[in-house]
Amino acid sequence: MKFADYITKYKSKVNDAIETIYNEKLKSIENFFLKDYYSELKNYFLAGGKRIRPLLCIATYNAFNEVNDDRILFPSVGTEFLHNASLIHDDIIDKDDFRRGKPAFHFRFRNYYEKYNLNKMNATDFGNSIGIIGGDSAFFLGLKAYFNNDFEKELNLNAINYYEQAFTDIANGVLIEIDMVNQKEISIQDYINMISLKTGALLEKSILIGANYSKAEENYKGNLSTYGINLGIIFQIIDDILGTFGDEKITGKPTDGDIKEGKKTCLLIMALNTLEKKKKEHLIHLMEQKEISDEEVQEVRNLFLDADVIDSSKELANSFFNKAMLALEKLKPIVNKSEIELYDNLLNFVLNRSF
Repeated sequence: MKFADYITKYKSKVNDAIETIYNEKLKSIENFFLKDYYSELKNYFLAGGKRIRPLLCIATYNAFNEVNDDRILFPSVGTEFLHNASLIHDDIIDKDDFRRGKPAFHFRFRNYYEKYNLNKMNATDFGNSIGIIGGDSAFFLGLKAYFNNDFEKELNLNAINYYEQAFTDIANGVLIEIDMVNQKEISIQDYINMISLKTGALLEKSILIGANYSKAEENYKGNLSTYGINLGIIFQIIDDILGTFGDEKITGKPTDGDIKEGKKTCLLIMALNTLEKKKKEHLIHLMEQKEISDEEVQEVRNLFLDADVIDSSKELANSFFNKAMLALEKLKPIVNKSEIELYDNLLNFVLNRSF
């Protein structure tokens, strides 16, 4: 089954499971502001997203079962809560006011501040404060997926363990990424190690949670992990390309953010490792400035193009595509054909996406 077919079959059901968790939470709340807060969090979650992580969890559960059932739907959304929790915090760290073309969660509460004429706190500080708590709330609400379902206690405890590992990996990846901004010498391997944690780990754990609930044999999990981690690496490399050279109308995010924030993307690292001395020094000078003008952002883009970083980044992504495909080849005799097709199709979608 193709990825698009999986979206058609399961995305609305995944959204229903997310909505159920929020509706249960809202039923227990009387405070006016808390109702507004959780309603806005619910709206943020349901505003968009491809639901790759729940779909991978569902697909892996189905991959090892002869008959599909919907019991997996509820626990599948746990990692989507964790994913969105990390996005809410990322947007504060990156000072991004929009996500998927719509207001970021913290920005929604900056607008809330202005709507109600609150005057005891700066609007930006208010929005950021609520955003930090919003990410925390989303993380803990995600655990509900493993408490209220039809699976055995042991399987739920295993899923919670994967969830905790994913949270730790993401946090460590973000910490390394923040530290890398101040490092002058970064290798591509440093970058790969960082994105394996920040992006790859959650895709991997979504797959492993599905394998856990299907009671897949332990010796299959190594290739499932390899596929998930490499899928995440490809996703982030392409994300870096789109973050600077994508179409803002399609991606829903500004294309100057990574440069203005001084992020050590694969584009920057490759340019620094490729450009001749004078251009490299100029690129370093531009990236080390606290404030980068729009004209200087374009200068950085031009230096990236001089270094041919788009093609070299795509070549790098292809090397991890091949690793993921090798893992899939080993899984073919074991996994249901329909899900092998999905894994293959999703790899190609991530590698060739424009949004």
